[in-house]
Amino acid sequence: MRVFVAGGSGVLGQVLVPLLVAGGHEVTATTTGSGKLGRLRELGAEAVVMDGLDASSVRAAVAAARPDVIVHQMTALGVTHAGTNMRSERYFRNTKRLRTEGTDHLLAAAEASGVPHFVAQSNAGGNGPREGGWKTPEQDPLDLDSSTAPRESMESLRYTEKAVLDAGGAALRYGWFYGPGATDDQAELVRKRKFPMIGGGTGVWSWIHLDDAARATVLAVEKQARGVYNIVDDEPAKVSEWLPYLAECAGAKPPMNFPAWLAKLMAGDVAVSMMTRGLGSNNAKAKAELGWELVHPSWRQGFKDALA
Repeated sequence: MRVFVAGGSGVLGQVLVPLLVAGGHEVTATTTGSGKLGRLRELGAEAVVMDGLDASSVRAAVAAARPDVIVHQMTALGVTHAGTNMRSERYFRNTKRLRTEGTDHLLAAAEASGVPHFVAQSNAGGNGPREGGWKTPEQDPLDLDSSTAPRESMESLRYTEKAVLDAGGAALRYGWFYGPGATDDQAELVRKRKFPMIGGGTGVWSWIHLDDAARATVLAVEKQARGVYNIVDDEPAKVSEWLPYLAECAGAKPPMNFPAWLAKLMAGDVAVSMMTRGLGSNNAKAKAELGWELVHPSWRQGFKDALA
């Protein structure tokens, strides 16, 4: 197939593109600046510069590529794009726009060019269902009143999911990424002791290695998946379990521990909620319907391998 990867130069895109190419697909991958065009070409893609927030730029890129499927991986998260302060207006601003305006631009371009299938990125890192915990399969739509993520972020994810599902596509709710290009920022924060334990670390997170996330995405493309899928590993875990272990794997000192009231003053409600009240997610649907098998079923071995 001809696959158009919007956001192909991101951490997941750089793993996804060569996997698609290896599967015999013709890939067009986008980036926001010319500096990463060479890297995308090295990965085997036709590389193009595209501004996901500019409708004409998106329309032209999609029309030129004539894809059979669009994969929406556009975000502006990570230390480079958003910094580390989740209270900052900057942190979610552009990602929210890419998940709303950017989604609209891609879907409009898909319709104009007759693209029959659409796959988009969503999130299941710590916003699992209130009822039944992580053992409960996907719930649709996302809970806007979840206390584990900022409402503006949840609103934009829910917007993306509804738009994509209405168009007959698939929304992949990835866990927290780790692996090449994703673990480095996390490990550096831990080494600098800027990633503290908050309260008792009772929040439950779901993780996913980039390799497994990319493989699930390829399956969603090839099987023309429809609906919502949690793309997470087999072991949701409390922060009190995975954070000290991540520090150990990174060769860092144990994380500092801040009481919730102090962390709330310093980092805000979102950080406290994620670290103390998050709920992981279940991956049974993706395994059953996509035939997805995990290479890294647990973050325990995955962290060790990524930081070896």
